[in-house]
Amino acid sequence: MGLNETASADRLHIGFFGKRNAGKSSLVNAVTGQETSVVSEVKGTTTDPVRKAMELLPLGPVVIIDTPGLDDEGDLGELRVKRALQVLNTVDIAVVVVSAALGLDREEAELCELLKKKNIPYIIAYTKSDLIEKIPEAKENEIYVSALDNINIDALKDKIGALNKSAEEQRVIVSDLIKEGDVVVLVVPIDKAAPKGRLILPQQQTIRDILDAGAHAFVCRDSELEGVLSKLSEKPRMVITDSQVFGKVSKIVPRDIELTSFSILFARYKGNLRDAVRGAAMLDRLSDGDRILVSEGCSHHRQCGDIGTQKLPKWIREYTGKELSFEFTSGRDFPEDLSPYAMVIHCGGCMLTEREMQYRARSSADNGKPMTNYGIIIAHTHGILRRSLEPFGDILKELD
Repeated sequence: MGLNETASADRLHIGFFGKRNAGKSSLVNAVTGQETSVVSEVKGTTTDPVRKAMELLPLGPVVIIDTPGLDDEGDLGELRVKRALQVLNTVDIAVVVVSAALGLDREEAELCELLKKKNIPYIIAYTKSDLIEKIPEAKENEIYVSALDNINIDALKDKIGALNKSAEEQRVIVSDLIKEGDVVVLVVPIDKAAPKGRLILPQQQTIRDILDAGAHAFVCRDSELEGVLSKLSEKPRMVITDSQVFGKVSKIVPRDIELTSFSILFARYKGNLRDAVRGAAMLDRLSDGDRILVSEGCSHHRQCGDIGTQKLPKWIREYTGKELSFEFTSGRDFPEDLSPYAMVIHCGGCMLTEREMQYRARSSADNGKPMTNYGIIIAHTHGILRRSLEPFGDILKELD
């Protein structure tokens, strides 16, 4: 896929980390061939993570992230360091930038240990190697570079490419569940929250995946679904719906047609579906006064009838009959401390990388808090969870 075809969440995320004045920003600019980051002799010029989505040969579509210095000082500096380390939850590969003249210091060594703990592949790039008399022999995950003299910049990109494991396994959304010539109906409500003039990302990506399988995608609103099904000469292989109309759509779609949601498909796509199904069982164990965290991966303006902040809490209160409180996060905000919550309900995560979704799932598990998914909870509260999981035979066993 090219630059305009690849969603940010599906790009290779490469983070550059190091101390102030180690040459991170200069190296980022050399690797990207652009003035992506501001370069200055003044320490701490990069105060927030800088993200740049681009096409980078030979790697393809990537997101390059330049981060604040790991040795920043003062209260504000501590906040910057924290933000830099939070980036680790989103990156696929890390480049640890070290001044060749100074060598590996405490902060950089601690970062390498943290990368190992998080199973994040990394390269140590010794910068400003043009300033040292003799370049030492580099270890397997090391390289000596110079942004000024363009020394080993292409070799660094090759090393990053060698670490990229994503090309070994091509993830799919739905194409493995259908075959060439199948008919798939996608139900897309058009409401006030829908972006004017376009479909939201999960809908676009699902349509593309269906087309790549050689199947036929029919898109309609929930208000038109019954008419569309009556006009089709061939029974659809599957109906995929926006979760917020799950209940309505399940009553329209005949029982012999498989039915699931975009949200459930994306939970599988991000590798979280099995745990999300297990997490839904917590809904039947809630008590009065429990707090629930509802988290979205994207940031958008909340409107009347918003699914996360209004519809979900309403359906859950009606289903459980309990007095519950709800708290909400969006975008990259996700609490480090999940102890106050009984459970976490997350969106499908289409705007988040697989690594970040896995991090959030692990955080929930480490805190002993079940984490589930919008679509699964909606299906559960509407009594159609088993039906919505029928396309995924192995996952369906979790309900037995």
